[in-house]
Amino acid sequence: MKGIVFTELMEMVEQTFGYEVADELVEENQLPSGGAYTSVGTYQFEEMVILLQSLSQKTETPIPDLMHAFGKYIFQTFKKNYPVFLNAADSSFDFLESIEKYIHVEVRKLYPDAELPTFKTNRISPNQLEMYYFSERKMGPFAKGLIESSLEHYGDQGDVQMSKIDEQGKEVKFIINRA
Repeated sequence: MKGIVFTELMEMVEQTFGYEVADELVEENQLPSGGAYTSVGTYQFEEMVILLQSLSQKTETPIPDLMHAFGKYIFQTFKKNYPVFLNAADSSFDFLESIEKYIHVEVRKLYPDAELPTFKTNRISPNQLEMYYFSERKMGPFAKGLIESSLEHYGDQGDVQMSKIDEQGKEVKFIINRA
């Protein structure tokens, strides 16, 4: 998993729960990297799991809620660092439909070793989009946070319904409705 995800998680923890909690996450867990993350580095996903489990215990916040909040948080980083992707789309639906065909293609050019989820979309109507998420990492709530933030970015009112296709959460279906 690319380091930017780890560095942003630690920044979110510092901003939301305090520097002490972020420090404890690194100090109290046997992280293979030692908790020294760089945005361009690559780290094992298992470290993310360890960090989220530990944070969940410390804050008494369910892991899906932490992942959802993190998805919303990291969207702001993507918005700041990669505005070209957002500027290329006229609406949230256009943006979401571009993830697999455009954004992930460009990310793979920069980071050939990036392990990205797969997304498939189907526009049901002008105001309803069906989106499928496929990933061994089971981070559907993270994706939901990103989707909700994209709606907000484009000024769309609406809601995102998430349902697991498989029990483990490797396959998730989103129904995105704009008002």
